[in-house]
Amino acid sequence: MAANELDDVIQRWRRTKEKDLKPEDHELFLSIAGTCIAQSDIAQLLDFIKEEKNQNIVKAMGCGLLGPLIKEVVEKKRDPVNCEAIITHLVQICRANDLLDVLLREMEDAGPDATADAIILLMQHIHLVLSRLGDSKALSLGRALDALQKQISKLPVPYSRKQEQEDKYGLCRCCTALLTFVQPFVQEVKSQETKSPVTTSNDEELRTVLLKFCMQSLREPLLEAQLDREADTSQNSALWNFATEIMAILSAIQEPLPKLLFYYPLRGKEDMGVRKQDNSHTTESRACLAYLLFVQLIAMEVFPAVFSPIFVLQCNMEYISILLSRKDESWILKGLDLYVKTLERVLDNSLPVQLLELRTFYSVPQILVKIMIECPIQHLRVKALIVFQLFIEKLNGEAKHKFFRCTMKTCQHAGVESIILKNIKNQAEHSSKSEQRDGWFEGTLLITLLRDTVNLPQGPETDLLHGMDRVMESLNLLRYLLIKERSKATAIWTDLCNIAETYIKILRMCLSMSKSYYGTELKKLHEEKRIKAKEFKEMSKKKPIQHMIVKNESLDGMPPEAQDKVLQCALVTYDLMESLVVRIEEIIEERV
Repeated sequence: MAANELDDVIQRWRRTKEKDLKPEDHELFLSIAGTCIAQSDIAQLLDFIKEEKNQNIVKAMGCGLLGPLIKEVVEKKRDPVNCEAIITHLVQICRANDLLDVLLREMEDAGPDATADAIILLMQHIHLVLSRLGDSKALSLGRALDALQKQISKLPVPYSRKQEQEDKYGLCRCCTALLTFVQPFVQEVKSQETKSPVTTSNDEELRTVLLKFCMQSLREPLLEAQLDREADTSQNSALWNFATEIMAILSAIQEPLPKLLFYYPLRGKEDMGVRKQDNSHTTESRACLAYLLFVQLIAMEVFPAVFSPIFVLQCNMEYISILLSRKDESWILKGLDLYVKTLERVLDNSLPVQLLELRTFYSVPQILVKIMIECPIQHLRVKALIVFQLFIEKLNGEAKHKFFRCTMKTCQHAGVESIILKNIKNQAEHSSKSEQRDGWFEGTLLITLLRDTVNLPQGPETDLLHGMDRVMESLNLLRYLLIKERSKATAIWTDLCNIAETYIKILRMCLSMSKSYYGTELKKLHEEKRIKAKEFKEMSKKKPIQHMIVKNESLDGMPPEAQDKVLQCALVTYDLMESLVVRIEEIIEERV
């Protein structure tokens, strides 16, 4: 377009009211401005945008320039300083609602490699737009925070402290900028509460938006983040600071932590404004809140000390269950840590059997068992075992008795069953030495427990190698009890002998079949090794071959050396079992 023609168009735009501008006017304006940007005439465009005579034009049609200008800045192309100056000017004079729509759309359209840069760039301009909305900004703030958090959730969460310091994808920078973004609105809520005890609808809406923001932040990214504080560092990590500030915001907007954690399902009509945001106040968010409070002790100084440890544990069981049920390592670690910290607050032997009857309370040990058995990450399996044992130690005698019986009936895993049997032995031993005797692990009640736990689930067909841990602990338990009772004139001796003799009778049958089978397999393996060695020796005298077939089948699966080792270990284990069986029989005969 010739310069005189462009000048005529601009003059016409200056004389035309905004409502009279046509779609083709908008298209022409964007085309001219786009040409300036493409040809690096951004300084000239800035002069036009700032010229006083053009303000009506810019106010009416300037929003459309934001997209290409933001792209220039984010992608660090041509003249980003002047581009940012134009963006800032447009944000100051264009209609706030239009601006917010455009800025949020541009943020959502940012490419995966530019997500963090786009968030940080646009956050400051969105904040300026919101400040222009006055008392009607709560709804728009909610929209903006939702969009910001949605984009931030796309950024990978650092797994280690080193990754957090590198901040390759910009998550930490975005979280820090997000705190700066919300602080003025938090201060506004605090100042309004200080000025007047009467809460206006606008104040309540703003508080609700901030509460939703905090709960979403607890869910993402804080549940995924590694938040263990390092004692040897003077500077806290960005994500730790983010978690601390989120907890501080909850306190600043006067959202009581006990109300969120313990009484949320019981809220009444006075909280209907908050209940409208139920979709964001997820159980996962409150689970992270519990973790930050009870494990990391963030905001613990404002948490009332009136709740009993058992009540806190009971309330936290839902959160622990949610955390442990996920496959994510960070979730499982938080669940285990939260379980440990809440259990440690409880006195030993104080959890009654009534708690086991609660579904959420009993489901957590079952999830622990599943982690111990199935989790592919070793340190999580080990930690789950430690927490499982801590839980057992917190149960009173009756609860232990019931838990042991239930677990042995439902678990069907030799390793876990061996832990239960070892605990029965330890409990019986503790009861005999303690001044306060536990009747649940003595006399008739102990015999009842033994009948349910000291047995071979598949009878004579039990796989002793697979169930080795359970069998060894059963034999150790029987040996200990028989030695303890043989010098006493107790009524349970006969019952103990009956249980032991019944168990040993079936076990001897299993041992006989298992030793025979594994002995035969070992001889067979040695014979195959001898034949293969002979064949290889004969073949080596002839023409070399590229591939050798034994008995028309390719060797696969476990190598012969490993098979030999397993078979040898099995036979040694069976000999050990048999020695314990003989010792038990000797104890019974000595008493007779």
